[in-house]
Parts: sequence; structure tokens; C-alpha cells
Amino acid sequence: LVDQAETPMHDVRLYMKRNHANLKVWTIVGSITNPTQMEDIFAAHCPEYVFHAAAYKHVPMMEDNPAMAVQNNVYGTRVIADLAVKYGTRKFVMISTDKAVNPTNVMGATKRACEMIIQHKAQHSTHTEFVTTRFGNVLGSNGSVIPLFRRQIESGSPVTVTHPDIIRYFMTIPEAVSLVLEAGAMAHGGEIFVLDMGAPVKITTLAENLIRMYGKIPYKDVPIVFTGLRPGEKLFEELLMDEEGLKSTANEKIFIGNQININSAELLKKLDELKVVANSNDSEKTVELLADLVPTFNHKTN
Repeated sequence: LVDQAETPMHDVRLYMKRNHANLKVWTIVGSITNPTQMEDIFAAHCPEYVFHAAAYKHVPMMEDNPAMAVQNNVYGTRVIADLAVKYGTRKFVMISTDKAVNPTNVMGATKRACEMIIQHKAQHSTHTEFVTTRFGNVLGSNGSVIPLFRRQIESGSPVTVTHPDIIRYFMTIPEAVSLVLEAGAMAHGGEIFVLDMGAPVKITTLAENLIRMYGKIPYKDVPIVFTGLRPGEKLFEELLMDEEGLKSTANEKIFIGNQININSAELLKKLDELKVVANSNDSEKTVELLADLVPTFNHKTN
């Protein structure tokens, strides 16, 4: 287990010691943007399977810090993908997001760039099978809206929703994990697995139901305040690019999007240029080059 977030890693470490004492677990604090450390880890452990979930993922934060979003999400993914090939990893599963589809924000665009990197690797790797899994919001995960609503209700504050009509797809952590593992198992390389998130949920309805769970009446006991869409935020998310199409699998909850051809020379050139600009912390130029790299990126600053 490798993560730069020390406290969550410590929590996992204690959980594993308590519940799986006989299992050998390495908990390593590190950043995917540190290629020297990452290579040391790959050289020492030679992982057969890599599940790559590391990313800065809060949309408003990444709108304010686009250079860091690129350094961590895009460059970090490239570091790990290169090392997977070098050290003979059998399968590399990247965790993507519905926000990568026709992205309107920096975070989504960086994740689409990651998908492009993974598809490029899939087209040029003879040993490592590279695949992507794409899904929406996970209840209870970092950044989930439920803990925020709970804190607001418990403190007596109004519940804040950005827009009365905003909708999102949700699944639970066990659902997401099991589907990612199954998609990884059935992968042959190059696929984008799209996980069926079920019916979208209106965030306003979610807030109203949670207020009722506390025995209170929405709008009477607990106000709901609409704060306006945040920069880069959509009213609804899409799970599939227009050009991908869908193929069913043995699991009715997992679909496959067609692989998109990548112009490797052009992709690598643009990635190198983007890395230089992001490392210089030039936010405006970073967004400009990110938009050039990801043609479907329609940046909205609201």
C-alpha cells in the first residue's frame, strides 16, 4: 500500500494488524511524483497487479491548483505506468472517474489525460495489460457529500447544495471495490470498463432524505441553501465518451468502452511540454496546454 496521506495509511495499518494479523502488509508513505522512490518500491516488491487510484480529486481545489493537478495526476500516472512495464507487472488497473468524460474542469481533464496514457501503454505493452475502470461517486469515500451534510445537520447549520437540479451517480465502497476487482480480472488490456452506477440521484433529494433520517423536517427544521455551481462543475456527469460505444460483459454491472487510437508521438510530445509548464507552476499556461492535450476539455470557470 503506497500513499502520501499519512493519517489514512496509519488507520489502514492499524486495521490490517487488528483484523489480518497473519497477512504480510507493507504500508509505504510516498508520492507517485517521486520517480526515484517509486522505482525503489517496484524494484523491491515487483508487484504483479497494480491498482492505481492515486489522484488529487476535489474539483474546486484543482481549479485553484491546476499545475499541481497535472504534476500529481498526469505525471504521477505516467511514472507508475512506466515502472509497471519496466518491472513486469501483469495487470495495471487505473481508477478513473465520470468527470473524465467531456470534462469541464481541470481535475476531470487530468483524469482523461491519464486514460489516454493508459490506452497508449496498452497499445505498446507486450507483457503488462493496462485497463481503466470508470465510475461516479462513492458513498463514504474521501470527498463524499454525505459526511458534509451530516456535519451541517448535527451543528445546526443550513445544508448547502450547489444547485437544486444537480444530479450524481453513487455506489457504495464495497460495490465499487468488487466491480473494480472483477473488471481487472476480466481485462485483456486496453479496455475502458464503465461501471453501471444505476439511476442518478438528485443531490437535493439526498439532502432532504438525510435530514429526515435525523428526525427533522427539510426547509422547516433544517434550511437547504443553494450556493451556485462551483467552477468547472456540471449539473450531471457522463460515464461514456461519444466515440466509445458500449459492449456488455458477463457481469450486467460492467460494460466495455471501445479503445480509442492514440497518436503516440503527438501524445508524448504534448505530455512532455505540459510537464515542463506544470513544473514551472504557470497555472494559465498549464490549463491551456491541458486543453490542447485533451480535445474534449471544455473549461468552464462559471
